[in-house]
Amino acid sequence: MDQRAVAGQGPRSRHLVLMLLLAWLLAGCAGAGSAPQRLEGINGQWITVQRGDTLGAIAARADVPLERLTRFNPGVEPRHLAVGQRLLIPTQQERAPSGGPYRYQVRPGDTYSGIARRFGTNPARVQSANPNIPAHRLQVGQVIQVPLSGASASTSSASSSGSGAASSSSGSSASRPPAQRPDPGNLPSSARNWPWPLDDYRVVRRFGPDDRGTLQPMLLASQNGSQAKAVADGQVRFAGSMRQLGRVVIVHHDGNLQSVYALCGELKVADGQTVSQGTPVCQVDYSNSTERHDLLFDLRHGGKPVDPTKVLR
Repeated sequence: MDQRAVAGQGPRSRHLVLMLLLAWLLAGCAGAGSAPQRLEGINGQWITVQRGDTLGAIAARADVPLERLTRFNPGVEPRHLAVGQRLLIPTQQERAPSGGPYRYQVRPGDTYSGIARRFGTNPARVQSANPNIPAHRLQVGQVIQVPLSGASASTSSASSSGSGAASSSSGSSASRPPAQRPDPGNLPSSARNWPWPLDDYRVVRRFGPDDRGTLQPMLLASQNGSQAKAVADGQVRFAGSMRQLGRVVIVHHDGNLQSVYALCGELKVADGQTVSQGTPVCQVDYSNSTERHDLLFDLRHGGKPVDPTKVLR
């Protein structure tokens, strides 16, 4: 760049020009209506992600630790924020220690079931951790304890279908062996020739133990825009976020069978919804770690893992 002095442009003039140029660039980057939200005074409320936001910047503006913000928004990928995504900003009274229990401040519309579902735990455990606060007496602003271990039956089905790290982190004690489920017996005759959950897919990890002997569910890779579909008629028993599994859908079928769709993007179904075979349940999401669109798919019989290739055609 030519750095010769320009006639009539002294140091102060150049400084002013640079300041004006910087202001113009910042305005251009933000774009109309995308200026960062002022988060002062709204701790404890929900915000909407704007263009250019990062989780770190939001945490700094809200004056909360990044780790606490992340843990109060399970299923949110820090490097994959989407414009329009809603985030819960913790209050200064709330805490999220590793392994729990969390200190959670009750918000309008909260129930023990809803709070437990959000943090991947069991409503009964939340109630037990707050013996002096009956479920029908929850009040906005109360601070309650939320233990993270001891997942409910539906949550346990999905969390145990994740990686070995996810399974071990959901256990209440490393010294206590996991409860043994009763043998559900042979697969029902109806569990035959079910369609695969994706029309266009590639098996990148088969069902079975890994090198350390940890049982791993099937992982399927697909294309951008693909939708996972229910493999059989049934009822949605869970549709939400879980720690380390992102967004998850669990469908219960006749014959004590369950299908699990994890690492999802946008959910297409809701809790309690009845679905037919082929009903879209979620959008397949992009994984930053694998740089693919992946779906974790798990089949269970009476809560016990089943090799999907025994059921799918």
